[in-house]
Amino acid sequence: MAFREINAKMIEATVTPGQRLFSQRGAMLAYRGEVSFTPNTAGGQGGIMSMIGRRVADEDTPLMTVEGSGTVLFGHGGHHIQVIRLTGDTLYVEADRLLAFEGTLQQGTMFLGSQGGVMGMVRGQVSGQGLFTTTLKGHGAVAVMAHGGVIEIPVTPQRPVHVDPQAYVAHHGEVRNKLSTALGWRDMVGRGSGEAFQLELSGSGAVYVQASEEKL
Repeated sequence: MAFREINAKMIEATVTPGQRLFSQRGAMLAYRGEVSFTPNTAGGQGGIMSMIGRRVADEDTPLMTVEGSGTVLFGHGGHHIQVIRLTGDTLYVEADRLLAFEGTLQQGTMFLGSQGGVMGMVRGQVSGQGLFTTTLKGHGAVAVMAHGGVIEIPVTPQRPVHVDPQAYVAHHGEVRNKLSTALGWRDMVGRGSGEAFQLELSGSGAVYVQASEEKL
């Protein structure tokens, strides 16, 4: 495993010859050894279509390719960091929440509406997140950022989970998302998303929720 959690806001990554890591630009705090950092213009492992997807979504979060032999300390903006280990499934996460991920993972872009229909599109507008979200699939580790810490909540067929859209960080597994309103449209006038909207996740997997609704 390439990532080791130093504390709530910092991770250490082991870089080995022949293997790559990808990180958000500006996330490197310090490093030891012979390590190189190169701007990535191909959208990680997802190729040019992944990069185009982020540009269309106005989520052109620059990535750095990290290679060589040594260790790197990553952190960004004092945000809390959660390491998620994938074992063949797909993680859905906003591009600006990605701190770093292993090069063994395949990166892509998904239109939210393809999961939640029109309501998926509404969710993007309400939460301030883009209509596109980044996907990472395969075996490897991902470090994501959030405000105030992160909790992982299991999603099971018998027990769907309802989340405030602004507290949503990421999810993985065979999970469907649907936005619903907890209040009538008249009641929502003058309110932020808050409890007026709820993101319902059903199926089998897990959702990651941050303690604060503040945007990154």
